[in-house]
Amino acid sequence: MAKKKSNPTPTSENRKARYDYEILETLECGIMLLGSEVKSVRDGKVSLAEGYVRVQSSPPELTLHSVNIAEYGPAGPTAHQPTRTRKLLAHRKEIDHLAREVDQKGVTIVPLKMYFKDGYAKVLIGLGRGRQAHDKRQAISQRESRREIDRALSKKLR
Repeated sequence: MAKKKSNPTPTSENRKARYDYEILETLECGIMLLGSEVKSVRDGKVSLAEGYVRVQSSPPELTLHSVNIAEYGPAGPTAHQPTRTRKLLAHRKEIDHLAREVDQKGVTIVPLKMYFKDGYAKVLIGLGRGRQAHDKRQAISQRESRREIDRALSKKLR
């Protein structure tokens, strides 16, 4: 009989980003991590809340800023810096497309989720447009009305 995995791969989400921004499109990117960072991500010690992504055009690349990956204790003196800048891996066409979109007013790139896929660390980034306070209230009311409809339908199906 095969053993079951005791701990599934952790997923770190930035739930506040979907509240603060209207996500226009998403892109899955690889991320270049150090060994101690990989161990820390596997432990689920990641905070994406303050993170953002910058696009550089001179060599086309995406960089992830202000994402806190906690230090891995057993790494000792070779441990990484928690909030260092990390390079994201994407195709050149995707980077160029994001660079054109970010040039528009009010559009930014935010990290939405960090997870492992086939043993590789991945970051789901989203192209987002900032929401105003009234937009946030409208999103909350739509979400609440959807919940009420779902509740009514589930009661009816019972």
